[in-house]
Amino acid sequence: MDTRHHAALALAEQGRHVFLLGRTKRPMANCPTCRTAGPRHDRESCPCLTCHGFYAATTDPRRIAAMLSAHPAGLLAIRTGTISDLLVVDIDPRNGGRLDLALMGPTAAVATGGDGWHLHYAHPGGPTAAKLAGHPGVDLKGDGGYVVAPPSIHPGTGRPYRWAGDWPVNEMPPPLVAACRPAPATTVTPSTRATPTLTGGGGISSPAALLAAHLGAVARAPEGRRRTTLYGAARGIARMVAAGALTTTDAHTALYAVGRQAGQSDRDTRAAIVGGFRAESVATEGIAA
Repeated sequence: MDTRHHAALALAEQGRHVFLLGRTKRPMANCPTCRTAGPRHDRESCPCLTCHGFYAATTDPRRIAAMLSAHPAGLLAIRTGTISDLLVVDIDPRNGGRLDLALMGPTAAVATGGDGWHLHYAHPGGPTAAKLAGHPGVDLKGDGGYVVAPPSIHPGTGRPYRWAGDWPVNEMPPPLVAACRPAPATTVTPSTRATPTLTGGGGISSPAALLAAHLGAVARAPEGRRRTTLYGAARGIARMVAAGALTTTDAHTALYAVGRQAGQSDRDTRAAIVGGFRAESVATEGIAA
C-alpha cells in the first residue's frame, strides 16, 4: 500500500470523502456512458469510480482502493462541505492572499505545492460564501467544492502538498465564522439603456424583466452552481444582444456586476461571458479583460 493509499484511508476514517483528479487538478473526464446519460442521471449514486468530479468522492475503502488502482497518476482530493464536515480556507499568495493570524485560529493546515495554504476547519453549518470577506486572494471551499490533498504533487511546481504541523481539524473562531457568511443579497438594477429596438414577432416584450430574470438566477444560485448559472445567464443575455434588445456594453456591465456579487473572480466571469456569447454566435469584442 503506497503513501497515497494510506493518506486516502486516513482521510476517509475521519469522515472526509475523497476522490481523484487528473494531473492538472481538474476532474477526470466522464466515461462515454455518463457523458450521454442525460439530465436524469444521478451523479451522487453513479457507480463509476471517477465520473462527475467530486460526486465520486467516497469513504468506502474498497472503492478507494479500486479508484487508486485504476488511476495511479491521479491527484488525491477531498470533497469539502457538510458531507465531509469540512470548510477549507484557501489562501493563494499569487492573488494577494495572506494568513491572518488574528482571525484564523490554529487548525489542521496544508502547505500547498503552489506556496499557498489550506486551513481545514470543521464546517460551521449553514451557508458560506465563496470568498472570505475583506481578504483578497482567500477563497472558501465548502459545499460544491474540493481541495487537493497531500501527498499529491502540484502540477505546476512539481512540489508536494504536505501537512504542516499536527493540529487537529478545529472549529472556526466566531469572528471567522462571521466573515465566512454570504453577504446579504443585493438587487442588480438593469441599465436604463436595456430597451427593445425590435418590434413584431422578433421583439422582446419586456427586456428589463428578462434581464432581471437572468441576473436574478445568478444571484440566487447555490454555491457550486454559480459559475454554471452565470454561463447560462450569459447565453440568455447574448440572445438579447442579438435581438437588439440590449447593447453589448450594458450586457457586459450587468454580467460583471452579478458575477462579482456571486463571488466569482473577474477571470471566471469573463470566461463565462465569452463562452456564453460565443455559444450564441454573438461577437465578444469589447469584453473587459
